[in-house]
Amino acid sequence: MPLSALTAVSAVDGRYQSKTCDLSPYFSEYGLIKNRLLVEISWLIHLSECAEIKELPAFSAQQKQQLLALHENFTPEQAQQVKDIEATTNHDVKAVEYYIKNHMQKIDGMADYLEFVHFACTSEDINNLAYGLMLKQARESVFVHEINNLTANLRAMAHQYADAAMMAKTHGQPATPTTMGKELANVVFRLEQQLSQLKAITIYGKINGAVGNFNAHLCAYPEVDWPALAESFIADLALHYHPYTTQIEPHDYIAEISHVMIRINTILLDLCRDIWGYISNNYFGQKTKAGEVGSSTMPHKVNPIDFENAEGNLGVANALLAHLAEKLPVSRWQRDLTDSTVLRSMGTAYGHGLIAYRSLAKGLSKLNLNRAVLQADLDANWALLAEPIQTVMRRYGIENPYEKLKELTRGQTIDESTIKAFIKTLDLPDDAKQQLLALTPATYLGHAEQQAKHI
Repeated sequence: MPLSALTAVSAVDGRYQSKTCDLSPYFSEYGLIKNRLLVEISWLIHLSECAEIKELPAFSAQQKQQLLALHENFTPEQAQQVKDIEATTNHDVKAVEYYIKNHMQKIDGMADYLEFVHFACTSEDINNLAYGLMLKQARESVFVHEINNLTANLRAMAHQYADAAMMAKTHGQPATPTTMGKELANVVFRLEQQLSQLKAITIYGKINGAVGNFNAHLCAYPEVDWPALAESFIADLALHYHPYTTQIEPHDYIAEISHVMIRINTILLDLCRDIWGYISNNYFGQKTKAGEVGSSTMPHKVNPIDFENAEGNLGVANALLAHLAEKLPVSRWQRDLTDSTVLRSMGTAYGHGLIAYRSLAKGLSKLNLNRAVLQADLDANWALLAEPIQTVMRRYGIENPYEKLKELTRGQTIDESTIKAFIKTLDLPDDAKQQLLALTPATYLGHAEQQAKHI
């Protein structure tokens, strides 16, 4: 069957293709080939600018432009040409080399310099830089953008619901009141910390030959300062030079990125479960859309499917990211091939994450806060004031305050009159007593509102 969204084996490229297509320029086979092309061409140009390499004169501006155009104007159809070459070579990086050589013969004055394409390189010199570029581009254009959008939405909700008093639950039981805005502000702060770490991770690269020692380089041109040349080349790609490697760049930075993304995804998974619970408790209602069906048999239902979809995809993403983080920094001796096939799953890992982010954003946009339900919950739980009452009692030296409130409230039905009657019996200064009498579950909020507004 021809490949399409309906015949794709992976849901990332099938059912959810519309949500993941923004990753295609980076993590597709086309994206990998295009970045390999950039690395090979840029290395060739960089070598031509090294005065000690006399056999490769500096290219003219027009020659450079024509070379770089091979990358800039690269299309999926041209990527197929590379794949056609690979069908003969049975080597993907060598196919890129041959593709460049074929085109160099059409550029005036370049036919004599074909053998400087891929000069002194092992495949991993090209691959590690291509993957570094892919991750850098995707981080800046997709990951950071999507997390920023979610964070901005949650921040707006935190401000909107800053004063929306609600009964908190610890261990699933009624607990000290908070506000919905404050609970969302917690998520915003956590995401901001992880996002700052994600943006700060250094992406490394190497171009130092078969086992990382510039062996072939020095045999051909012993007078060249190859580490300096490699460092300047990698800096031109806006990556960071790794001075100590085997045949492969050790992928530690990919593990770092994976671990930060796991933490971001875990924070969002935690949010999905909390929002799911709030919807179940009717704290949030969900906007309906004409024509949509919530259940195949129960017409009244509006299921929290966006949050469930996000939770499931975040779990799959984290499972793959955990394997990337654990496997990629490990290579037998100077290299084995296990990292190569695992690296190709990065797009799948980040694809499931992107599906989740967009499902979560959709779910958040459909929420309506039921303030009346929040208020009713608080009105039915006057026992929540046991905490402030016994704390004030402690201040003024009343004996056994915790025990007295425990006896009053634990397992008992407590209402406003019960609480106020108890307060009136206490030997407290009049202003303290009046303050407690004026307190309600909905006003016992501490700094929750201020914290929500200040995020």
